[in-house]
Amino acid sequence: MPQDAFTLRHIARELHAALAGAKVNKIIQPSRDEVDLIVYAGGRTRKLILNTNASFARACISDAPRQAPEVAPNFCMLLRKHLSGATLLEVKQIAFERILSFTFDCAGEFSRARRILYAEIMGKYSNLILTENGTVTGALKISSLQENFKRVLFPGVRYALPDPQDKADPADRQALASCLAACTGDLADFLFAHVAGLAYPTCRLISEGAPQNADALPAYVYDYIFSDETAPAVERVGGEAKDFHARFAGGERYETVNAAQDAYYTERENKRDFSEKKRKLESLLLSRKKKEEKKLGILLDRERECGDMDKNRIFGELITANIYAIPKGADFCEAVNYYEESAPAVRIPLDKALTPPQNAQKYFKKYNKQKRTLAAIAPQKREAEADLDYTASALSSLARAENMLDLAEIEEEVRAAGLLPPEPKKKKAAAPIPFRAFRIGGFSVFAGRNNVQNDRLLREAQPSDLWLHAQKYHSAHVIVRAEGKKVPDPVLLAAAEICAYFSDGKAGDKIPVDYCARRFVKKPPKAKAGFVLYTDFQTLLVTPDRHVKDEIL
Repeated sequence: MPQDAFTLRHIARELHAALAGAKVNKIIQPSRDEVDLIVYAGGRTRKLILNTNASFARACISDAPRQAPEVAPNFCMLLRKHLSGATLLEVKQIAFERILSFTFDCAGEFSRARRILYAEIMGKYSNLILTENGTVTGALKISSLQENFKRVLFPGVRYALPDPQDKADPADRQALASCLAACTGDLADFLFAHVAGLAYPTCRLISEGAPQNADALPAYVYDYIFSDETAPAVERVGGEAKDFHARFAGGERYETVNAAQDAYYTERENKRDFSEKKRKLESLLLSRKKKEEKKLGILLDRERECGDMDKNRIFGELITANIYAIPKGADFCEAVNYYEESAPAVRIPLDKALTPPQNAQKYFKKYNKQKRTLAAIAPQKREAEADLDYTASALSSLARAENMLDLAEIEEEVRAAGLLPPEPKKKKAAAPIPFRAFRIGGFSVFAGRNNVQNDRLLREAQPSDLWLHAQKYHSAHVIVRAEGKKVPDPVLLAAAEICAYFSDGKAGDKIPVDYCARRFVKKPPKAKAGFVLYTDFQTLLVTPDRHVKDEIL
């Protein structure tokens, strides 16, 4: 990504034009790598994001939502102490470096000072440093002599710029010309290796329009780098944001470099946040599934151990029936098993230390114990199977999740299951997350995103609406709003295809989908989210299809 001195030069100009004279109203630190300044500029409130994460380092104006932690970190408290209520006088780039300086006029009740906040946008070395009169007041990332003897950053030392790269300064025309005179191979590779402040994507763009005349090359490169001309865009590959550029011929166009930068990083951060949250939820659910499978396995083992229960009862009764013929001290006896139609002879093991009546009682005791065990296991087994099926359905919903909205209610389910601590009570209830909605043949079709939505969709449906669910698969519940009319076959078929698409059978073909009127669908009391019973249904065999053209965004 071209978050280099070339790009920062344009960003500094845009930030200065938009924020000069802004008053700092609030400062938050939503993560350890980011500080946000909420300022009032141009008649409205704006948010300046200063991010130092290695993959997302930037300085830009953004409307992306951020949540302040309950306890502000130390650096945030320091900035609040020194910059709250201050006026931002100037934003500029330091030389041709990946460093922006934000100069503030800080007027207190009895004092006035000018402080500079440096944003060093340098990949994994990115940092925020607050200074006053050239002395470091504090830094987001502190470094000591032991950690870095070349450049020390802690309160009280003089602020010094990082050591310059062993490359030509493009602002020095003579040095740039001397450097380019030695270029013999690929221009993009040469610029990246020998000219300071340029990322490779920028070097590649510069080289695309470079003149063949070597004498004209230095002027072309200099003019390209220091021109105020911009063509902000986000470069996309396969629909995903690959890069953003201050000057790009194609891609998705934006009015400003700041807007292109914000769109690019916001999309990448959303993708990262989605992946991280999905991974955490998946890990929790898989852990729960493993425990439930282990529990069910133990119950099944105990059930199998009781498999000879009836045989023990029969042995006890046969011994009792033949007790007169069994000598004391015998280690076995043979008896006719009259419980079977062919009445075969059966050999019954005996304990020589016990009398025949005691041997019979031993078999009856074992039978009764196994009977009690099975009676105790049965409800536990049903509960374990229900829990395992519910967890599998939650994992199925998670696999179909496409964005943060899809994950929000799944996270609530996980919290309700006790796998995550409950959230603090909110003063205002959040608006319900919308269903997936489609408009097909004049009918509205809705599909639940997860178990919670499936229940809500069922509650909101009318008795005459059509309800659909994939047979023998975990799937979304789908409702076709009938509104008192007969649902045409093409609409029913499309709804079934949507239901099959949002199911575990998505990758298959000829998926069976059951459908019936909503009035035939019941949710048992105390049943887990998403679980229903239904009757009077019919089945369609369909090929999964999302019907993107009919989806209402």
